[in-house]
Amino acid sequence: MNLPLPNVLTLSEAATARVRALLADAPTPTTGLKVSIEKSGCAGMAYKMALAEPAPGDEVIEQDGARVIVDGKAVLFLIGTRMDVKAERFSTSFVFENPNQTSACGCGESVALKPVESLSTVNGA
Repeated sequence: MNLPLPNVLTLSEAATARVRALLADAPTPTTGLKVSIEKSGCAGMAYKMALAEPAPGDEVIEQDGARVIVDGKAVLFLIGTRMDVKAERFSTSFVFENPNQTSACGCGESVALKPVESLSTVNGA
């Protein structure tokens, strides 16, 4: 039995609207908001975002007019992640609900992530 492939990344309605607004206000035409993972902080990794064009191996997610590009090297760390927006009194930021996160630093700047080992573990098989 073939199980459906899990989504690499899904967006909340707020994240979809924010990505559309960022792309509409971009200083130069761009294809999407690229999400990647970089080594950083006391927990080891951090999410990085930039307006960019997709590169070979990247995963492109289109949802309700918003386009997010997942760096090909980050896909296994992001499978099953939901991207949302957190709005506070003086700031708004993207947040990630990532089932692959094993811990986070106290300041909230970095996370520890484990890559998905197989799709069967994601699908619960």
